[in-house]
Amino acid sequence: MLIASPKVIDEYVRGVPEGTVVNPPVLRRDLAHAHDADVTCPVTTGIFLRVVAEAALEQLATGVSEDEVTPFWRVVEPKSPLAKKLSCGPELIEELRARESL
Repeated sequence: MLIASPKVIDEYVRGVPEGTVVNPPVLRRDLAHAHDADVTCPVTTGIFLRVVAEAALEQLATGVSEDEVTPFWRVVEPKSPLAKKLSCGPELIEELRARESL
């Protein structure tokens, strides 16, 4: 079982192309495959995805452009439990997705 890190999650999410959505199960499958593991831990993946998203939100709050932050909205579903825990709530995720026509 792969226990990813925030850095590994961040690199993966940064690699998701604009206009594309990847759900967390696909993220976990892709990471497991890339690291020769059978599975990726869903608990730590969720925790680290939240860390990555909150870091991006902090950058957005300081004026960093959307093009320069990790596009967590391509992985975090607006109706997911994670979206409800983020400081921005689901509304910003929906807005960012709409800008990309997701």
